[in-house]
Amino acid sequence: MIKTRSLKHVLCLVCSIILNIFFLFKVGGEWNLSWSKTAATEAEAVAAIPCSGHGRAYLDGLVLDGNKGPVCECNTCYGGPDCSQFFPDCSANANGGDPLFLEPFWMQHAASSALLVAGWHRMSYSYDDQSTISKELERHIRKLHDIVGNAATEGRYVVFGAGSTQLLSAAVYALSPDNSSSPARVVASIPFYPVYEMQTDFFQSVDFHFQGDTSFWKNNSDTDTEIIEFVTSPNNPDGQLNTAVLHGPNVKEIYDHAYYWPHFTAIPAPADGDVMIFTLSKLTGHAGSRFGWAIIKDKDIYQRMLTYLTLNTLGVSKDSQLRALKLLKVVLATGGREIFEFGHETMRKRWEKLNKVISTSKRFSLQKITPKYCTYFQQIRGASPAYGWLKCENQEDKHCYAVLQADANITGRQGSIFFAEDRYVRLSLIRSQDDFDLLLDKLNGVVAGEEGARTM
Repeated sequence: MIKTRSLKHVLCLVCSIILNIFFLFKVGGEWNLSWSKTAATEAEAVAAIPCSGHGRAYLDGLVLDGNKGPVCECNTCYGGPDCSQFFPDCSANANGGDPLFLEPFWMQHAASSALLVAGWHRMSYSYDDQSTISKELERHIRKLHDIVGNAATEGRYVVFGAGSTQLLSAAVYALSPDNSSSPARVVASIPFYPVYEMQTDFFQSVDFHFQGDTSFWKNNSDTDTEIIEFVTSPNNPDGQLNTAVLHGPNVKEIYDHAYYWPHFTAIPAPADGDVMIFTLSKLTGHAGSRFGWAIIKDKDIYQRMLTYLTLNTLGVSKDSQLRALKLLKVVLATGGREIFEFGHETMRKRWEKLNKVISTSKRFSLQKITPKYCTYFQQIRGASPAYGWLKCENQEDKHCYAVLQADANITGRQGSIFFAEDRYVRLSLIRSQDDFDLLLDKLNGVVAGEEGARTM
């Protein structure tokens, strides 16, 4: 009798499951959305706010009294409720590194890149294997590097960080000696990314100190003191494919490959450094997701970096990892072709337009980047850097940043920030199309006003 009742309960449960599955599907096998309908409708409604094409509305944007939805957040030099007002006298923003040039790509791939997350998604600190790293995301990262050919991953370890910024700090910690009477010297080649010095000095560690330009230590005979060299390739700000300057048993390198993607440079060969750092921000453009990864050859260094990251933030947000996975699936769907062709074409055109303007000037010049064979595109590739490294050539123009502000109303990033001369200014080419168009227009104006400027 008990067995009969038990069997009936099992049959009822099975029938219930079958009926639930049946009612959850529409005719034709399509999923009948339930709890996600409201969220999907809200997301599409906000995304549909046009903002005149010169701004965006976001789900987490400010909602003013009387408004049904979030307000438009306007691009530089645009304003008004729908971003339709243009302010021609405002300053062109060529300072920041926001990679908004990829925004149109993701708008074209709205359906495949969209992500709707349940309120109970990944509430634990760790994954099922007790790690803080998504193995599926790691698998996609390794696959992407294999396809692009920009980094060796076989037999290497992978760690995740909150963008490349956190990973740079973790790498310095991991490569520094423990309890040494002589702290490691951290160096980089001018011009270099200022965060290297700022972050190293900020922590005021007894195990490492920033010691400036690599040239000071090139002929140094001291082999007892550890040296950690930041090697940025392509370099920020000038786009050069840098290599290590210092060599020896006491020298260790951290390779910052944030820009080593086909958008910005030819890929001549896979990077093969002991510690290599990459970031989602310059791959897909999602700087706000704060996600990066390091590829590490040595197990002990990997363990030290993992310890640092665990103690510092207890891993990277599961939401960021999920979004990164979704984005990489879109990238990999075409073997990277769609995003890299879009990104490279956009950056190539911007660089060519900038060069065309500056080539007519006797007052300004730009860095030279040699074309190289790209193993990904399988052809010789010209320059498409993330930044223009502009130089003021006139003897009296010692502060190029101030010259551009006064004469062209352009805000760049001054050379001294990168430990170079102030005759240089970094101009960002990766911001929105509005930003780039305004930059180009203002440069055209100042160059056209030169005495003896060459005509195009």
